[in-house]
Amino acid sequence: MLCGFLLDSSTSWQLYFQDAATPVMEGIINLHHDLMFFITFIFFFVLVVMVRTLYYFQRTTESISSKSRFVVHGTTIEIIWTVIPSLILIIVALPSFALLYSIDEIVDPALTLKCIGNQWFWSYEYSDFEAQSCAIRFDSYVVAEDDLEFGTLRLLEVDNRVVLPLKTHIRVLITAADVLHSWAIPSLGVKLDACPGRLNQTSLYILRNGVFFGQCSEICGSAHGAMPIAIESVNSERFLLWLNSKI
Repeated sequence: MLCGFLLDSSTSWQLYFQDAATPVMEGIINLHHDLMFFITFIFFFVLVVMVRTLYYFQRTTESISSKSRFVVHGTTIEIIWTVIPSLILIIVALPSFALLYSIDEIVDPALTLKCIGNQWFWSYEYSDFEAQSCAIRFDSYVVAEDDLEFGTLRLLEVDNRVVLPLKTHIRVLITAADVLHSWAIPSLGVKLDACPGRLNQTSLYILRNGVFFGQCSEICGSAHGAMPIAIESVNSERFLLWLNSKI
């Protein structure tokens, strides 16, 4: 979906990331850019070395091969091609570990969302309101193609969107009721398996308004492709109004 020129859902022939809406996804995209610099440099460097090697060590050029055929070992070059890749791996590892730790970090959440995967729909629960005997629970099914409104997305729109507040630390608990599922929203940088009998946990901190679409990313049966996820981020006032309408 293009909301204010931002890409928040998958599109046909898409090759690049969706636009980031969380600090985690921003970190993933930035790490990708950094890695692409090293990958591009290594690719062209190896290409040049390979072409030069094929040229200078070809048997058809007698004047060159007569000199190069005696080259069987080079201590200097072996040291270089061992040390430089090691340094590159260290440079790549430092931001990678920093990003991994930031993804796993769970701060004191202001809101908890529980997601339960079922064949083939998602169930959601806002369990913070359990003490007030007004816990909010609902199921989220894909909207059939015949029921789609104009401008909505096929196989991505749901009948009950998950509404979450902006700039709020949110804890997400994910599990499954039957088989393996996976709760994945690319714009939010989240992809976590939903396993029966296991409770997985992640966190969200959404930076902007929007409707962010994802799908189940673990093959879970015949209707695996009909398990979309729709997250709508709103300001605190609208979130409270939505909560009051659900209680």
